[in-house]
Amino acid sequence: MKKVLAKFFMWITGWKAHVNVTPELKRSVMIAAPHTSNWDFPYAILTFWIMEVDVKYFIKDSYTKGLLGGLFKWTGAIGVDRSQKGNKLTDYAIELLQQNDQLVILIPAEGTRKAVDKWRTGFYRIATEAKVPVSLGYMDYKKKEAGVADVFWLSGDFEKDMTHIQEVYRPIHPKHPEGYNPEIF
Repeated sequence: MKKVLAKFFMWITGWKAHVNVTPELKRSVMIAAPHTSNWDFPYAILTFWIMEVDVKYFIKDSYTKGLLGGLFKWTGAIGVDRSQKGNKLTDYAIELLQQNDQLVILIPAEGTRKAVDKWRTGFYRIATEAKVPVSLGYMDYKKKEAGVADVFWLSGDFEKDMTHIQEVYRPIHPKHPEGYNPEIF
């Protein structure tokens, strides 16, 4: 049912999903970038439904409560108390990936829809410790296309891996270019 709804909504809005599901993708840490608009969320979720990939993402716990809480949970949301400090969230993501044969943890590495000087790198630790690849999810507003640009195993050379990620995202057109810094580290 989700797949049918997703295809219909994408068709109505003129968007297409670039679908290339590999075994590596189905158990990975996915970076979601560039992240400059609230519209990134629905198109990303719809694309996952079309790909039939189980995705989880972290969101403020207030979104997973109340009337809309069930809707967010249905889309894969995991509520998080953002006032807690430390590596609890990273550790929890690692644990989830270690316990599941097929699971994608979606992480907007920029951490916000505004321009940042550099990305957060918790995704790197999660992928390394959970022993899963990194998948590069994207939303290209110029092409009206959402999908996965690459899936790869980290080399352990942080600069080399981040340079590769930066180059993959360079040609992607965000909704609000002023909110995206293509120099990620």
